[in-house]
Amino acid sequence: MKEAFAIVAGILALIGNIPYLRDILQKKVTPHAYTWLLWTIVSGIIFFGQVAKGAGIGALPTAVSETFTLIIFLFSLKYGFKHITKTDTIFLIIALLGIIPWILTKDPTASVIIVVSIDLIAFIPTLRKTWKYPRTETPLLYGANALRHFLALFSLQAYNVATTLHSFAMILTNLLMTIFIIFRGKKNEKK
Repeated sequence: MKEAFAIVAGILALIGNIPYLRDILQKKVTPHAYTWLLWTIVSGIIFFGQVAKGAGIGALPTAVSETFTLIIFLFSLKYGFKHITKTDTIFLIIALLGIIPWILTKDPTASVIIVVSIDLIAFIPTLRKTWKYPRTETPLLYGANALRHFLALFSLQAYNVATTLHSFAMILTNLLMTIFIIFRGKKNEKK
């Protein structure tokens, strides 16, 4: 049964990310390169932390997502959001500095806690961008991510902070982002 949840969660990563890649190429969305760079780093660390702490097949959705996160980061360099602010750069630096304690620790649980914190900081430039330009994002990716992380919880072979924290944080942030895009976009349409 755990394998089925992992496979469905991996498929949800495809369902959310393939249209997002298409939307980037069609210039319907403009990903923020800083956020996607940090998410690429964080997803890789989370994946290896999950594997180290026994997530088993439950790490599959993270692996699928990490592949797309890297691709989206690379696309963001050419097709991404170009109105980078000093505040965005400050959050990038803070998040990158957060990698230092991760390097210094040898504990997968501490590593996951640190990188989830980085992940949440990395979200800030995208939230700022989306607040100002809600049509630069699509709710499908974030909604699929929330559902993917929910299902991934049922696919884990072991339940501990290292294997579950990222999914819980991503369920909340992706739901928030989905609601944010939909309602902020509707509010702007009325103007």
